[in-house]
Amino acid sequence: MPYVIASPCIDVNDKACVEECPVDCIYEGNRKSYINPKECIDCGACEPVCPVEAISQDRRVSDNDKAFIADNRAFFIEILPGRAEPLGAPGGASKIGELDTDTPLVLDW
Repeated sequence: MPYVIASPCIDVNDKACVEECPVDCIYEGNRKSYINPKECIDCGACEPVCPVEAISQDRRVSDNDKAFIADNRAFFIEILPGRAEPLGAPGGASKIGELDTDTPLVLDW
């Protein structure tokens, strides 16, 4: 997975990254956003616009936030609270809109 959104996004979810993403691969959960690893083109446009520095490449995630690497992927491949099936890779966040759910890690944060 090229880019990950980690804990600083929780309950801030500024969404500047959503506006900057050229491929529409940043999906909005209830408490934070998530980058779809199958749709991200690794351009890095999202990273510098994040006001809380929550976005980084997976290999540069801080030790305290390593769990968010797997968590970001889980948002797309696991059945989350309030959903009947995994989100998968629907081909663009704007088609889906805000998703009123988060992963268990974020829900328990």
